[in-house]
Amino acid sequence: MPVINYETRRSASNYLPSINTLTKYLKQETFWFFSLVAGFVKTLIFLGLITTNSTSWTSYLLPMYNSSWVIYLAFMASLFSIQFLFKGRNRLRALIATNALVTALIIMDLMYYRGFGNFVSLHLLKQTSNVENLGGAIFSMLRPYDAVFLLDIIAMVFVLNFNKSIGQDLSRNIILFILFTILPIGYLSFSHYKYDILEKGENRHLFEICWTSNETMSNLSPIGYHVYDTYLYLKENQPRELSNEDQQKINNWFSQNKETLPDNEFKGLFKGQNLILLQVESLENFVLNQSVNNQEITPVLNQLVNNSIYFSNIHEQVWNGTTSDAELLANTSIFPVRRGSTFFRFPENRYNSLPVLLKSQGYYTQAIHPDKGSYWNWRQALTSFGFDNTIDASAFDQTEQIGLGLSDGSFLRQVVPILKETPQPFYNFMITLTSHGPFDLPKEYRELKLEEELDKTKMGGYFQSIHYTDQQIGQFLEELDKAKLLDNTVVVIYGDHGGVHKYYQDEVSKITPSEDWWSKPEVKLPLLVYKKGMEGKRVDTLGGQIDILPTVAYLMGIEKEKYHETAMGRNLLNTKRAFSILGDGTFIGSDEKEKTHAIQGIDIADTIIQTRYFEEHLKLFNSTIAGPISK
Repeated sequence: MPVINYETRRSASNYLPSINTLTKYLKQETFWFFSLVAGFVKTLIFLGLITTNSTSWTSYLLPMYNSSWVIYLAFMASLFSIQFLFKGRNRLRALIATNALVTALIIMDLMYYRGFGNFVSLHLLKQTSNVENLGGAIFSMLRPYDAVFLLDIIAMVFVLNFNKSIGQDLSRNIILFILFTILPIGYLSFSHYKYDILEKGENRHLFEICWTSNETMSNLSPIGYHVYDTYLYLKENQPRELSNEDQQKINNWFSQNKETLPDNEFKGLFKGQNLILLQVESLENFVLNQSVNNQEITPVLNQLVNNSIYFSNIHEQVWNGTTSDAELLANTSIFPVRRGSTFFRFPENRYNSLPVLLKSQGYYTQAIHPDKGSYWNWRQALTSFGFDNTIDASAFDQTEQIGLGLSDGSFLRQVVPILKETPQPFYNFMITLTSHGPFDLPKEYRELKLEEELDKTKMGGYFQSIHYTDQQIGQFLEELDKAKLLDNTVVVIYGDHGGVHKYYQDEVSKITPSEDWWSKPEVKLPLLVYKKGMEGKRVDTLGGQIDILPTVAYLMGIEKEKYHETAMGRNLLNTKRAFSILGDGTFIGSDEKEKTHAIQGIDIADTIIQTRYFEEHLKLFNSTIAGPISK
């Protein structure tokens, strides 16, 4: 009969919990397991909402088949294990606080995704100056059913307050803290090694940025996504050096991007004339030449088409920087960075921009905004672009405010005297604000007569807002004509990004009755190059905002040799290519040979911006054009 060493067994029991003890521990942690399960369910609902347009409950379970649910639980368990370090009712309070933090993150991610197609990032900390302007638009991204994410927290707070004795006997539990920290981290480390290092996951990855942000989110869950985002943020804040491989990729890309074609009648068509670029807030192409209740939505733009080169097939290409990305695309012909806003992350970068190119032709260049210079950090960024002068909201009478700030009518009226005093030839870059979401134009400005059911929807509000802005553009051009400026000025008008379809498609799809011409979710932006008295021409070539600089430069008589190695876009008036690439990497076009090149351009742009390529490596800038001053 074997000898039992009771002393040894008794000694070991002092350190190792028995099964009964562990069971007791787990029974005491009902709140913890409830939070874990509730957090997991909220994760599935969230991922279902961002991966499908369907509202059926079955769609919320789809992420379980696309990504390992164990990974979701691992991230959640490791975070929730922190509460085991507390004792008594503080344990439950810590658990509720952690749960509330995760829930707030999920809701903020959902709101930001609805508005910008991406998720909250630490890079947004640099964009706090936008909160004042965008507050109403951001909160318009909330939906009534988002309240489902709060139900478990409300229930836990109710129980904690109703039962004053619950949790009083809880003690710190270091064993469970270690258990639910080490095991999840161990599993995540193993998964990272398997999927990312060994690549044994059937093209699946864990800690890797995917082309679409919702795919990265689905791989990691909200908690994992933001852990990875923190790591990338710290890494990206380190200066990036251009490698030989990077240099070769950039050279090859621009070499492939060149087109050698004979010049046509559009070259230098407007050489020596003044140039105005007017970037219109949320202007989509579908409203042009359309009427509602027998009323033209954009009568001014419809008329301008008759005296414009009208590009009807232009796609939005902005990313996290939205309006500021449109300014970057139009003035530099460079795609924005993939993470965060280019204007906030790299405001001092210099480019072979449109103002730089026109200054070499003797132009005075000026950027005028109706908002504060801190909004999207535009003033610092556009100064680095090479504008001779920048003017922000502080220069205008702010009496008439609508939505984000100074009304389009007041702004454009006040701009005309400035333009009259501007040295010629000039290039003036301007934006509008009033037609920004949530499209709640005050009653006194809503001139379209719409049925109440339509007028109170986002689509009705969008029609009213765009109609208002359209009228103000017409007044602006009339004032330019009276000031004898329009005869010698070219006016380029385009949308900065989508509006009602970009931000409120879920609401648009539910409007009844609806019309086919406005219910489709496709986002195209109009691009008009208007010249008084010119015979209109329609160009249906596929393109995007990145093509504005080379197209306008060609019309202004700037030799393409001055920008063909720095502009990533194409001259839409002299090209045999027809494609566009959206901000999320989606390729629009039929030529598969162009697809790889087009998509690669987004990564090339990221490298160019992060390494300050034009300034540091091409040595384009010398003392004669360095250091533009903002006044």
